[in-house]
Parts: sequence; C-alpha cells; structure tokens
Amino acid sequence: MPLTFIAPMEAKLVTGLPDETGWQFEPKWDGFRCLAIREGEKVALYAKSGKDLGRYFPEVVAMVAALPGTRFILDGELVVATEGVASFDDLQQRLHPAASRVRKLAAETPATFVVFDLLDYGADMSVLPLAERRQRLEAFVAKSKAEGLRLSPATEDAAVAQGWFEKLSAELDGVIAKRRDAPYAPGERAMLKIKTIRTADCVVGGFRYGKDSKEVGSLLLGLFDGDGKLHHVGFTSAIAAKDKPELTEKLEKLKGKPGFTGKAPGGPSRWSTERSSEWEPLRHELVVEVAYDQITGDRFRHGTRFRRWRPDKAPEQCTFAQLAAPAAPDAVIAGVLGKTQKGARGASVEGMWRRKD
Repeated sequence: MPLTFIAPMEAKLVTGLPDETGWQFEPKWDGFRCLAIREGEKVALYAKSGKDLGRYFPEVVAMVAALPGTRFILDGELVVATEGVASFDDLQQRLHPAASRVRKLAAETPATFVVFDLLDYGADMSVLPLAERRQRLEAFVAKSKAEGLRLSPATEDAAVAQGWFEKLSAELDGVIAKRRDAPYAPGERAMLKIKTIRTADCVVGGFRYGKDSKEVGSLLLGLFDGDGKLHHVGFTSAIAAKDKPELTEKLEKLKGKPGFTGKAPGGPSRWSTERSSEWEPLRHELVVEVAYDQITGDRFRHGTRFRRWRPDKAPEQCTFAQLAAPAAPDAVIAGVLGKTQKGARGASVEGMWRRKD
C-alpha cells in the first residue's frame, strides 16, 4: 500500500434525513477532513484536496504512528478546540510556514482526530459494506490507548439523529448519513449531509451598492459587544430584484454615522476584496434576521441567508451572545451519548466510543 493520496468519499447537501431504513447517521464535524495512512514506519496525513497535512499536525503524525498495526488507512476529521469550542480559526492557524510556529501551536492547542471509517487494515476494506467497516473500526479504536483519537458516534435510528438537531443545535454542525450496505466510494458524493440551521438577529450597520449599480447589492451586518460597540460580522446579498428599488430608497434615508463603531468593513482580513472599503454607513435602526452556517473569528464564515426583517427587535438587543459555535469533540460526543440509548446494531453507545486516558 503506497502512501499515496486517496480521494475521500464526499457528501451532497440535502434538506432532511432520509426516512427509509439502511442508513447510518453520524455527527458532522467542523474541521479539516483527513485521511491518515500508515505503511510500516511511514505516516502520511492528507487533506480532502490532496494537500499534505503532516507537517502542520506533528502531534497527530506521532499519535498515528503509535496506533496498533503497521498498515492502515483511517478516514476522519481534524478538530482544534479552544475553551470547549471547536475553533476553525485556530485550526487554520496551524497552516503556517514556520515549523517553530507549528510546533508551538501543536503543544498549545493539539488537534483531535475524530475517526469515522477504516479503509485498510492489513487488507483493503473499502470494498466491504459500511456496516462491516464500522464494526472493524470500533474494534481498532478499542485497542488504542491514544490520547487525541476519538471514535465518531453513530446510530441507525433516524429519530435519534433528528433528536440531535433538536437537543444539540448549538453544539452540532449537522448530521452525515451513509448507506450501511455500501462500499467506500472514493471521490464520489455518496453520502448525505444535513446541516444545522442557525439564525441571528443583526443590526444593518451599512450597505454596499451593487457593482456598477445605483441599487443596493448587500446589507452589512453588525453585532454589539459588551462595551456597546457595533462590529461588522458579515453580509447578506439575497435580496430579490423587485425589492431593491424600495429598499435602496429606505437605506439612503438612513445614511450616516454611527455605522460600525467597532471592527468595520475594509479592515485587513482573509475576507477582504478590492470593494471591501466601499460601503455606506447607516444609523442603527434596522434589524434583520439571517441564517448562517458557521462563525470564524467572531464573524460569519460565509454569506448569510436573509430570513426576515425584525421591526419588533431593538438594535441594542443584537449582541454576540446569541451566536452558537460547534462544541469541542468531547462535548459533542458526550451530548450525543447522553441522549442516545442505542447505537449501531443495537449495541450500547458507550461501547462505540472509548476514550483511553
């Protein structure tokens, strides 16, 4: 088995859990997808893109090298937790060119490797159905005493998985569904992902005109911190064309300071573009509810989806306190285990996840 990249099986986004039998459900993790390959004394970590992650996560390389067996392929997710929360921003900080910086971060914020599939263990297992691969993965993890390795919980019960959405909405990034009778399908979207829907009420602290247009293109969203400063946290551009003339007129009547009194659009960040500094400040009068998927560094990672105006909400009520970030792996697993009675094949869930300290 050469230490060559294998394209991981991927998922397509759907709006709800499948209701027929034969599926396995797992938490969706907010991290870097990772294939860990070991052949003898050699270990390689690969991102979903094929990028070599080994130099950025030396503590995971060392952990994988100490696992039982000399030939295996594990499919999982690298997650970095800070103060009990899965931090995608801290995870991205690990992709640093300086080896000394990487070593420092590896010691301060070590990554957790959450595994959910075993593709090879002395022989090719990717051709086996998921139900059998899962059984062998559980046995593999049970033999390990590695700190930093976690087995992702799983259940066959769609009602249990739906309960995760309802009871763990703040902690859980979503749910992945996989056919239990299917072999591993490298590079194919053979899984389903159902994402947690999160909403936030935000102050419209400014807006941008559309490119080469005199009508609004996007609303700039803000949240207040504990000192009463309004920070720019993202945008929403899902504005129907028919609504733009009236909305533009409304926004232009509200032009003026204070706008953003904390972090404002246009500052240096990974999200900056050539148009980042081109925006119009607004008085703090409009509140909008938006749906978002994740936050990174106190702002929405992607564009948000407009849901509705909130004339019943006072702008000062729109604070950072309402935002939810995925919990650290142990917190998610504990929440899932605490609310699940039976797991795959009817076995106790405690037997599906073993933390060896």
